[in-house]
Amino acid sequence: MADLDDELARHHGASYGWALVCCGGDRTMAEDVLQNAYLKLYDGRAQFAGRSGVRAFLFSVIRRTASEERRRRLVRAALSLSVLRGEGAESTEQVAGLTPIIYDETSRQLNAALERLPARQRQVIHLVFYQELTIAAAAEILGISVGSARTHYERGKAQLRVSLED
Repeated sequence: MADLDDELARHHGASYGWALVCCGGDRTMAEDVLQNAYLKLYDGRAQFAGRSGVRAFLFSVIRRTASEERRRRLVRAALSLSVLRGEGAESTEQVAGLTPIIYDETSRQLNAALERLPARQRQVIHLVFYQELTIAAAAEILGISVGSARTHYERGKAQLRVSLED
């Protein structure tokens, strides 16, 4: 357990950043997802098999946990009384990008451009640029082929270039 504690502590900041991306910038949801992912690791529901790096494995667990949480929230919303009455419910499928930390014009422009990217492109770019992972590691985390990840990466960069030139 001490090794697991050390690994989680070492990757906690990056893990929280990835959880934020997986949760569309919703901090409360990201915190819940991260806590649930850590619980999966501690109780053995998620076990490291050594086929990838610890960080890539951890990010995969976070991604799957976020996906499960989104599904749970959608089911709850669909079953809620407000939906049955036709009052609507707030969507948990947000297309938000990264929450800006530095509020200068350049950050706002970059974040706005990132928000306009399709989710998969945004995820690959976040993993490669912000988490400093390889495209192969990003592909593994997202459960897609390396070729597909490379395509999303290149298309995302091209779209960002165009957006930021405007």
